[in-house]
Amino acid sequence: MKRVYTDEHARAGLDAELPEIETFPNQFPGYTIEISMPEFTSVCPRTGLPDHGTLTLIYEPDKRCLELKSLKMYMLAYRNLGIFQENAVNRFLRDVVAAARPVSATVIGEFAPRGGISTRITATWRRKRARA
Repeated sequence: MKRVYTDEHARAGLDAELPEIETFPNQFPGYTIEISMPEFTSVCPRTGLPDHGTLTLIYEPDKRCLELKSLKMYMLAYRNLGIFQENAVNRFLRDVVAAARPVSATVIGEFAPRGGISTRITATWRRKRARA
């Protein structure tokens, strides 16, 4: 029996309502923050099997920094969310950028092996420079 992955599977979780990521005013320019989240979990939208991994967020703040407790609550909301690993990493990046408007941000997802295959997904965003 051939498994069929539908457009609905591909979009799963992208528009799910998740907790707000709060921010606070940044006090210093020109530095990098790295946050490791080794207990990230979500669910495959096709099979229903759990995905476990470590998400690492690296960002250079501009005017706002991410408040860590709200980021933790945001991350925990993925626990029962049906979303592909690739979409989880890119959605996480999208929502961090929307919340903090950093100079740059990268999210790396390193997922535990399933069926002998492990996955590492990297998504990066950088603010476009204004033209002179």
